[in-house]
Parts: sequence; C-alpha cells; structure tokens
Amino acid sequence: MTVRTRFAPSPTGMLHIGGARTALFAWLYARHFGGEFVLRIEDTDRERSTDEATKVILDGLAWLGLDWDGEPVFQSAREAQHVAAVEKLLAQGKAYKCYCSKDELDEMREGQREAGQKAMYDGRCRSRKEHPEGAPYVVRFRSPDEGETWVKDQVLGDVCFPNKELDDLIIMRTDGTPTYNLAVVVDDADMGITHVVRGSDHLNNTPRQIQLYEALGLIPPAFAHIPLIHGPDGAKMSKRHGSVAITEYREQGYLPHAVNNYLARLGWSHGDEEVFSEAQLIELFDLAQVGKGAARFDQQKLDWLNGHWLRESKAADLVAEVSRLLAIDVSAGPDLEPVIASLQERSKNLVDLAEGARFFYEAPTAYQEKAVKKNFRDTTWPLLESFIARIEAMEDFSGEAAHALIGEICETEGVNMGKLAQPIRIMVAGGPISPPIDLTLGLLGKDETLARLKSGITALK
Repeated sequence: MTVRTRFAPSPTGMLHIGGARTALFAWLYARHFGGEFVLRIEDTDRERSTDEATKVILDGLAWLGLDWDGEPVFQSAREAQHVAAVEKLLAQGKAYKCYCSKDELDEMREGQREAGQKAMYDGRCRSRKEHPEGAPYVVRFRSPDEGETWVKDQVLGDVCFPNKELDDLIIMRTDGTPTYNLAVVVDDADMGITHVVRGSDHLNNTPRQIQLYEALGLIPPAFAHIPLIHGPDGAKMSKRHGSVAITEYREQGYLPHAVNNYLARLGWSHGDEEVFSEAQLIELFDLAQVGKGAARFDQQKLDWLNGHWLRESKAADLVAEVSRLLAIDVSAGPDLEPVIASLQERSKNLVDLAEGARFFYEAPTAYQEKAVKKNFRDTTWPLLESFIARIEAMEDFSGEAAHALIGEICETEGVNMGKLAQPIRIMVAGGPISPPIDLTLGLLGKDETLARLKSGITALK
C-alpha cells in the first residue's frame, strides 16, 4: 500500500500555526514512507471562502517547503460526485428527506432540554409519508440506533461512540449543496487517502464519517487526531499567543525550517532532542511518538531554534530573503553575502539581520544621541583627524589595515582602542553596534569610510 495523506484546509480564514502543524505532520508521515501528500481546498462554504485565504494557504505551505503531489483539488469542483453519493444513499434507504422547519426543530430541542435529555434530532421524518411539493427539505443520513462506532485512532487510541448518541446527520442542505461530513468522505475515498491526519477538534466528526464510509460500501482510512496547541497559559491558542497567519512569521524574520523544526517538536518527540534537519525529521517521524496531551506554544523556544538555524545557514542562502526585507537598492554597496555573514552570529532573526545590514547601503543621517554623549570628547577629534589623514594616504586599504591603524594611533596617544574605534563605528553606522570594526570598514571600503567620517565630523564637531 502506498501511504497517501492529505491536508484539507477551509479557505475561510488564514493558515495559522495549528493548521501548519497538521500539514507538516501529514507531509512528514507521507514522506517518511515514500508516499504522497495531496492538497485539497475545502471551499464548499461559498459565502465565507475567499481567494485571499486560498492564496495565503498556498503561499504558507510553499514557504514552509511542504510540497504537495499533483495539483490542488478544489472541493467545490467535485459537487457532482457528492450529489451522486447522496442520491445513492437515498435510493438505498440509508438517507431520507427531512421537511422539519426551524420552528419545529427549536420546539423539539426545547422540549428535550426541559425533559433533561440531550438536544438532538429525534428522527421524526424517517417514516414521514407526506412530501409536500415544492417545500424545502434537507437530506439526513439514517444513523444506526444501536451498537457502537469505534474510532481506532493512531494517536489517541481506541475511542468508542455509542450510536444512540449520534443523531441523523444532515448530508445535504436545502439549497442542494452537500455538507462537510459527506463531502470529505467522498473526496478522501476518491483520492485514495490512506491516512487522515488532523486536529483532535475533528474527532467527534469521525464516527459519523465512518458510518458514511460503511453505508457507501467504502473502506475508511486510518485516522490520527493530533491534540490541539494551547498558549503558555494553557488556554486555547489565540492571536495573543502568536496565532497569526503563518505567512506573518516570514515577515517577522523566521526561517521556514526553524518553524518546521519547532512545529515538529510541538507534540512529537524523539528522546530529548530539539534540533532536527529536514532529512532527520523525514527519517524519524512517526505518529506513534505524537503525544495525546495538548502541546503548549513556547515563543522562546521558537526564537532559540530560529537563532540556531540562522547561524547554521549559508549566507548565500539568505541573500534573497534579506534583500526582500531590506526593500532598498543594494547594488551600490558591498555584496550582500559577506554583509550577512558578518551579522549572522549576533542576529535573532532575518528582520534583525536586515536592519543590522541597512547602514551598509544607507549612510546615517542622524547619530544615536546616547552613544554620542558617551563616546565623544574634545580629545576624540584629533584621533579621528589623524585616522582620516592616514587612511587617505593608504594605498592598499583593507579592514585589517584600518584596524591595525586604529591600534597604532591609540598606542601612540596612550588610550585604549575603544576611544577611537567606537566613535568611528558611530559615524559610519549611526550607532554603537556593528560587526567588528575591521569587517565593517573592510566592507564599506576606503571611499565610503572616508565620506562617512568627514560627514560625521561636520555634523557632530
């Protein structure tokens, strides 16, 4: 059997961290077994589904590197197959038309609540004889009254649902459109899905879907329901915990593999290891190691992993994204790759790195006031003027030579190197933070270094 998993998001909102983790687990499981991972956009809610949300889902998965096999399937394009399944169930007496009005249903449920019973459809239209012509109706699945439906879940274990607790499910609305539970069964069967990996909030749908599989003469797939993600406070994940569209993590400077590494460890474990390459995740991932309890989102751990993978990355692989975040013309400045390499060790994320690189391409027009007050004295100007004069006379300029020159001048004047190096840094970078002074000046080059120092003296002296 070829393992075939799917990710089936509804384009009624953004792809958030929980959905991204579900997609990752389904993708890893398929890739671990050399199988296929398919994408189905469940856009049957026509009023709420949007092209914008669909684009965010596709862009988010592409950014994370969760490549799907074949073209995305849009559920709305498969309505004919869904309707055919409903008609088959009607013809076999496994479904029926329900003409109950909203008022009738409300009255029924209110009576059940007053009697201390569970509010659920009582099947009154199962044997209804009159079918008023032109009256609106829904189609309900005839659920078994007795026995049990078992979900043999690969994460949660065996879960039992008494059939008497499951009322007759609506499988087609009054407008003739199929509902989620019917459509998903038909689609998963037609697409050959062998394993359904999804959030545990779908668990209550599963016994109903198993009954539909059996009624249609289909073999149910294996199910794996992943516990939900909670915030650090134990509450359901929300925007205040960082549950934003997954594409927002890109704008915040996270690396896609760092996000994948973190999401994989959010509910799955392999000993006490925290850091995994993509190849390791594919090799090691299995649903048997997914925990049954809710995972807690830890922003600090995500940031730590992002910093780790940022330092481990090749500078050349970061050029395109840093350039995008900078959003300025870098052609007149130093090559971006060595600039990135000079900043990787001290950067937390790509936004931090891009902002650290910005001064290499935009000369400062203002200087951090606190740094100026701390580092500039009357004795600073002669040191700077001596440095400028000797740099102008230097034929073979390099960062190393400039660094050595700073040391010579400071030794001659009997001061530590910071008395000159830090004012130079402030003048060329606008503030007290930059890569080591030799790297900074070497990347800027002789002409740009001199221009910035002279401009700084004019502004500050």
